[in-house]
Amino acid sequence: MSTRMLVITNSDAGTADREAVDAALAVLRAHAEVEVRATSSPDELDDVLADVGDRTIVVAGGDGSIHAVVQGLHARGELRTATIGLIPLGTGNDFARTLGIPLEPAEAAEVIARGVTRATDLIVDEDDRVTVNSVHLGAGAEAGKRGAYWKQRLGRIGYPIGALQTALRPPRLRLTVEVDDRVVVDVDRPVLMVALGNGASVGGGTELTPDADPHDGAVDVLVATPESPLAKLGYALRLPFARHEEHEDATIVRGRTIRVSGTPFDCNSDGEVDGPVRSRNWQVVPAAYAMVVPSPENPRLGLWHEDSATSRATSSRTPATG
Repeated sequence: MSTRMLVITNSDAGTADREAVDAALAVLRAHAEVEVRATSSPDELDDVLADVGDRTIVVAGGDGSIHAVVQGLHARGELRTATIGLIPLGTGNDFARTLGIPLEPAEAAEVIARGVTRATDLIVDEDDRVTVNSVHLGAGAEAGKRGAYWKQRLGRIGYPIGALQTALRPPRLRLTVEVDDRVVVDVDRPVLMVALGNGASVGGGTELTPDADPHDGAVDVLVATPESPLAKLGYALRLPFARHEEHEDATIVRGRTIRVSGTPFDCNSDGEVDGPVRSRNWQVVPAAYAMVVPSPENPRLGLWHEDSATSRATSSRTPATG
């Protein structure tokens, strides 16, 4: 890792976030030469990324912030040579959770200063749009869209309201889902949700794809097809405990290329919702960039455990091509 760091923050951050950034900066400056740049638009971010050089990029923000930085570097053709650290300041911080990065900013800064780098995978669609953590459609995307609507009016409580509305009136999609050219579900069966997990969780810890590993060169694909109200309830009750894959109408497979087509659907990629579209293709780009993560030799730095990393790498999930 470079001893020179470029910290990218949000110009619109509130007082609490600014105080958290200051605490993290105090740690980083004890180990490296640090420059801080605040951005509030894609154009400003692009200007900042043009000046990175060989410095470690430190993203002070949530899943949406790291998504924006990775998208910007990918568009510039500079992602493969980038090294990125993360100070989690978002609502969910799900990618940080998967990587074992502490959610307390000063502790996350210690990881950046004394951690290790790991080659990290990326999901990219046919229009060169990236997904760092998770992309989902159906009920998950609908809940995110409704939650964002209510969040603008009521704050963070908007997300549970959106989830409740979606649970009461879930979408009903007719889709064909193919993973590595194998049809997982066809249009003859209604689909409640599909999720592509590079990371394990969404929404601040809900583990849609609990064994997803962003270092294994593949993505975990969840397809849920409960039809009756009772089946949907049973599936929903399992979700908070990551036991939904035990439901008879849920399937998780692992693969590198994914195609979804059928009735119009929205996509939620790292919290960014777009659509509706009738089809979309994704592929995994293995080892697309380097992330700074807790070192296994320093267990106090984060939640990285060799046993959990090994279990993810040797998961019994069957590849879709198998």
